[in-house]
Amino acid sequence: MPSKSVSLGPSEPAPQQPTAQGLLQPEGRMPAGQLPSTDKDLGPCLGSPPTDSCPGSEQSPVVPLNIPATISSEDPQAKAKPFTPKPPTRPRLERALSLDEKGWRSRRLRNSREDLASRNGASPSRGSLQDQGPGPPAHTHSPPCLSTSWQEIPTSPGTVGRAAGSPSSWGNGVSGIIGTSLDTLHRNGALAGSTPRLASGLSSHLLPALDWNVASHSLRTANKVDSDQADYKLRLQTRLFRAHSSLGPGRSPSPLACDDGSLRSAKSSFSLLAPLRAKDVRGRSYLEGSLLASGALMGAEELARYFPDRSVALLVATWNMQGQKELPPNLDELLLPPEADYTQDLYVVGVQEGCSDRREWEASLQETLGPHYVMLHTAAHGALHVSVLIRRDLIWFCSEVESCAVTTRIVSQIKTKGALGVGFTFFGTSLLFITSHFTSGEGKVSERLLDYSRTIQGLALPKNVPDTCPYRSDSADVTTRFDGVFWFGDFNFRLSGGRPAVEAILKQEPGASVPALLALDQLSREMKKGTIFKGFREPDIHFLPSYKFDIGKDSYDTSSKQRTPSYTDRVVYRSRHKDDISPLQYSSCPGVRTSDHRPVYGLFRVKVRPGRDNIPLAAGKFDRELYLMGIRRRISKETQRQQALKTQHSSAVCAVS
Repeated sequence: MPSKSVSLGPSEPAPQQPTAQGLLQPEGRMPAGQLPSTDKDLGPCLGSPPTDSCPGSEQSPVVPLNIPATISSEDPQAKAKPFTPKPPTRPRLERALSLDEKGWRSRRLRNSREDLASRNGASPSRGSLQDQGPGPPAHTHSPPCLSTSWQEIPTSPGTVGRAAGSPSSWGNGVSGIIGTSLDTLHRNGALAGSTPRLASGLSSHLLPALDWNVASHSLRTANKVDSDQADYKLRLQTRLFRAHSSLGPGRSPSPLACDDGSLRSAKSSFSLLAPLRAKDVRGRSYLEGSLLASGALMGAEELARYFPDRSVALLVATWNMQGQKELPPNLDELLLPPEADYTQDLYVVGVQEGCSDRREWEASLQETLGPHYVMLHTAAHGALHVSVLIRRDLIWFCSEVESCAVTTRIVSQIKTKGALGVGFTFFGTSLLFITSHFTSGEGKVSERLLDYSRTIQGLALPKNVPDTCPYRSDSADVTTRFDGVFWFGDFNFRLSGGRPAVEAILKQEPGASVPALLALDQLSREMKKGTIFKGFREPDIHFLPSYKFDIGKDSYDTSSKQRTPSYTDRVVYRSRHKDDISPLQYSSCPGVRTSDHRPVYGLFRVKVRPGRDNIPLAAGKFDRELYLMGIRRRISKETQRQQALKTQHSSAVCAVS
């Protein structure tokens, strides 16, 4: 008997076609309540090839847009009436491979055109109803409203006939029908012992097309980058962009952003290093740099990155250790004074009558400053020793470090008195550090002046590193051949007037005693005359004399010699350009009592100028073995401290119990 088949959406009448059941009537006519049952019409055909009695097709693995409905043969003249489909009850699903996982395996990376479109605000995804435009629908076997996840099957109970009549509800209804079909699919496939296939149980006829301004919830959740999705703009706003992290102010924000799945995302999103553009690297020359050329290693651009104000922080310290083998428990008071909130960029420490184990002394310095600093250079001459430590980030901007020594004793084999100089260029500023131990004795001022003259004439520096300003240099005075000079050590100049007069002044208030003591200072008197340290300056002194103390005590010499307290340990400086060196702090370390001298240190700010790359560079040289030794010592001491705290805590618990 002839039957009729209608479409659920509006369409043009189609010519009648013969089928296994009879002739098809034009679409658009169907009595209500004749939607095919999932158990009777779809179920028998699952897992088997299509036959004449089965209207299914194996051409697609997903549901088509239209589901056929047949008019009962009892009333062939009946007219189709609108009806409201309702999805079936949600089936119980066994654990199976998610379609989302299958889709991930076949995920395709966007090409450059799609990536550009996404950056301009257009959605590069496929299957979005809003992106297809107002054109006529293209009937395929893959409806865009098909959910790609098991979790998206609707949960509302009931049958198709009681569902809402909106097009979006049809998307949910189709998902429900698919869920029921898949449940039957797994059962029949297990019985047949073969791999079940979804398409064999589906009708080859088309469902009505959805309106172009409507999209189902299933599609919205499956299409994660739909530009019309409610949280699409919010997702764009929450992209992770790398914060500005250049090593100096005044640089543009970093262009590095997070991974967006495209070729452009092959950049680091979490590096704290300042980004380098490829064209800048191609134009760099580390061999023949110039003073202001872009990309020069020692040039103005690199200097501005690390020192925007073009000044470096410097600590210079001197200490006569009296040859003691015992070192202080720590050197924090000397290298990390309480007056400084931040550490310095450069540390230069000179000792006289240093301990016999030089390596132990160097390891103590490295351990105190920690892994952020490296030993750039060390030099020794008899009992004199100089250590230069620098922040590890700055070792690339130093020239080769050169050193030279002068013996001021008549017998040159005795090296307890003399001078040791260390010089190098940092960016474009040349620096010289001299530590000296002049002749001792309260009345030997002339001998000390002679030691000074021998030193400035005998230090042959610089050697290979070129002079930054040769036309202002003097071959007879080493201090004129550097931009900045720091001279420190045990100069042995005393306070005249005898010990009783000095002790009487020390009993006064510290604010009044220091100026009175400086009025008796031999070095201050000679500097005013110009007989020593020509062109040098000394920061203002606000501490008590650093010599001579009883070892381990705060009292001045109580031995039979009764030496007069004096300012023997000093730090003076000289700059080739006016105001290039600014003193910040000048003090002693009263807590270090292992010697009869107290260490003296000065904090300075030194102006730095850009330089050239065509000089002998240190190229990152430092004492690696010493660096690792300092790290191991810090770890060992921290472990011991934690173990001591743990033992103390256990003892306290036992005492309470």
